[in-house]
Amino acid sequence: MKKLSVVIPCFNEAKTLSHVVHKVAAAKTCGLVMEIVIVDDCSSDESLTIADGLAASDPRIQVFHHPINKGKGAALRTGFAAATGELVIVQDADLEYDPDDFEKLLEPILTGTADIVYGSRFLDRGATEAHFLIHGLANRFLTGLSNLLTGLKLTDMETCYKLIPKTLLDQVTITENRFGIEPEVTAKLAHLSPKPRFLDVAVSYTNRSYEDGKKIGWKDGLSAIRCIFKFNLLR
Repeated sequence: MKKLSVVIPCFNEAKTLSHVVHKVAAAKTCGLVMEIVIVDDCSSDESLTIADGLAASDPRIQVFHHPINKGKGAALRTGFAAATGELVIVQDADLEYDPDDFEKLLEPILTGTADIVYGSRFLDRGATEAHFLIHGLANRFLTGLSNLLTGLKLTDMETCYKLIPKTLLDQVTITENRFGIEPEVTAKLAHLSPKPRFLDVAVSYTNRSYEDGKKIGWKDGLSAIRCIFKFNLLR
């Protein structure tokens, strides 16, 4: 494997986008070349202008733009289609996840001990700031329900950090436009044949508030339940 594609979906993240991209660009990748794919999902702030400026100064960066807002799942579809690396990872455009964890995520795949690696916010409490109680409980419930139907033993199905070989991503068709992509892609990958080996590793996490720009809400939790049943049972 020679290249890692980092896909960054972005919607109104002008305050954090530049800092996140600079951290991604400086992250260690176990010797892999990096490309960065930013997908602006019709931001109404300066996110697209910032993304274009970053791309102008770094040839590793590509920028795509949706003329209408479609949601995180739609942005990731665009990013995954554009990715040319053998491995693909998602990086949110906020400051909740730290690209310093890339090496930790990459190692199990590069050493042949796993096929897909998820970054878990719940494995190492010492590396994780306190979640909002309701979000933590909801994530654990959704992960448990997903595990029940996929046969996996994940601790954080809803995590942003999903490191997946492009060859496996290309075998699934993503249909969800919003946050339902998390249970959808997990279910579809889990039901591939032969079944990929999943592993989750501890990552750091800094929870942000709705005042700071957090977007996921209770309706997305209900949608996740729908997606867990839909993509595991109606195949």
